[in-house]
Amino acid sequence: MLPEALFLNVHMYGIMVSVGILCAFGVLYLYGKKLQIERAFVDFIFYDSLASVVVGMGSAALFQGLYDYIKDPSLGFRLGGGITFIGGMIGGSICFLLIYFVFRKKLTARLTEIVSLLPCCITVAHAPGRIGCFFAGCCYGKETECFLGVKFPNLSDPVHPTQLYEAAFLFLLFTLASYLLLKKKFWGNMSLYLIGYGIFRFLIEFIRGDERGKLIGTLTPSQFWALIMIALGAVLIPIMYKKHKTYKEHA
Repeated sequence: MLPEALFLNVHMYGIMVSVGILCAFGVLYLYGKKLQIERAFVDFIFYDSLASVVVGMGSAALFQGLYDYIKDPSLGFRLGGGITFIGGMIGGSICFLLIYFVFRKKLTARLTEIVSLLPCCITVAHAPGRIGCFFAGCCYGKETECFLGVKFPNLSDPVHPTQLYEAAFLFLLFTLASYLLLKKKFWGNMSLYLIGYGIFRFLIEFIRGDERGKLIGTLTPSQFWALIMIALGAVLIPIMYKKHKTYKEHA
């Protein structure tokens, strides 16, 4: 396994998260240009997303603190025990939508024009982040004798590299969403992402080995939010279809 830190205590996790964010913004501008989306609107989405990333980081830490408290209330509520992607996505998404609706009347374009591009940005940002988790040795899977098993320094036996499984899935989802958007002008990428990633995240939790407690019944926190994502993705299908149809009629 590659070292957790390269030099001067610069950790690979932080590097990979930064790479993911840069890739996301690169895809935003590249695809925005290919789709001929108004540059001023793409710039607004960039700044909106930048603010949402900052808020999302705080939200990710807050959610992880809540999960840790639910797992063991005797330790009290505390931050600094890590971050969780879905928690960050919830906070970041709320921030993104709030900023958009505050400035909506001043914009000449609408979110409908770019909503199918956003999952491409999210997946290409998330995948390197998961590789960062692999370097950090967190978010690992259960013990396995499978040839894919990886031995981390802090664990006694090889485990499923669930971080790499998820990174591979996210890169595949990015490739599919990009193809559908650029070649087919597909309007439903957000539903594809929410349902596809939701199903994957729900299932991979069964082979996660890092204990994070239960949220409701036997559901882990990630499984609970994965079900919410799947339901939201299904609800969005008729809504986005109607929006897209209306947009085409007035284009």
